[in-house]
Amino acid sequence: MAKEPKESVKRTTIILDEEEREYIDSLIREGKEPGIKPLISKMLDVYRSMTIYDWKYPGEYYVGVSRVAFVNVEFFNLLLQYIPENKWREVGQKIGEAARVSMEATLNLEATSREKWSDVLKRLRVQGWGDFYTRDKFFIIKAPFINNAEVLSGFLEKLLGVDLEVRASTAPFVFEIVEETKTKRVK
Repeated sequence: MAKEPKESVKRTTIILDEEEREYIDSLIREGKEPGIKPLISKMLDVYRSMTIYDWKYPGEYYVGVSRVAFVNVEFFNLLLQYIPENKWREVGQKIGEAARVSMEATLNLEATSREKWSDVLKRLRVQGWGDFYTRDKFFIIKAPFINNAEVLSGFLEKLLGVDLEVRASTAPFVFEIVEETKTKRVK
């Protein structure tokens, strides 16, 4: 049997300003990054997944069709304080519907398809919504951006096309899927 030749690894050399190189070295020295290659790989992953090539830097950022802004969690929680408690789930559902439409229009990602949930949850993680895990018929959310179980469950319901019941109302949240629904589509 003849061995197939290995593809050669392409090397790339970049010249960094002294300040840039010192910054990278400090990240490695402080243990924040394991090395230059993993750092560059991480940066490229973020660049691709956040569609940074569409950004009009500085100040106008898009992820697909949706304009995004860097907002601290305190700002979002402050807004929620002025929404009546009986409207929290409905507000979450409206946000989830907007996120679903954006993901489907931009990424061609059918969020209500269970087979695509891992891609959808990865997208949420990359965008800073929290760490989402599925376990059988449960969603577990660690470090959530929305620290309100009713809003977050409503968000996931419309985004993923499920009905959820809150099982743990403080982070880490646990939501149980009680029924998978089909989102009505406008043709």
